[in-house]
Amino acid sequence: MVYRCLLIAAFAFACLAGGAQAESSRYSKAVQDSCVNDYKRYCGEYGIETNALRVCMDKAGHSLSKVCVNALVASGEVSRAEVERRKKARH
Repeated sequence: MVYRCLLIAAFAFACLAGGAQAESSRYSKAVQDSCVNDYKRYCGEYGIETNALRVCMDKAGHSLSKVCVNALVASGEVSRAEVERRKKARH
């Protein structure tokens, strides 16, 4: 659940970063740069902070690029253990 919420938040911010830089961000530039294409690919039609975006991100969670997931791990947004747990749960 924590992983899902972090991904949703990261994608929401990445979407904002794609158009205009926010004045202050809790997400690293690496997360913004690494995850913006995933957001656009899977959920770009949903507005920021909408329930539809949350549902979409949850469904896309296992399809995220390794680059995006690695950036989220490196920035401390999600633990490697949680990533591995979700991988195992899927199989």
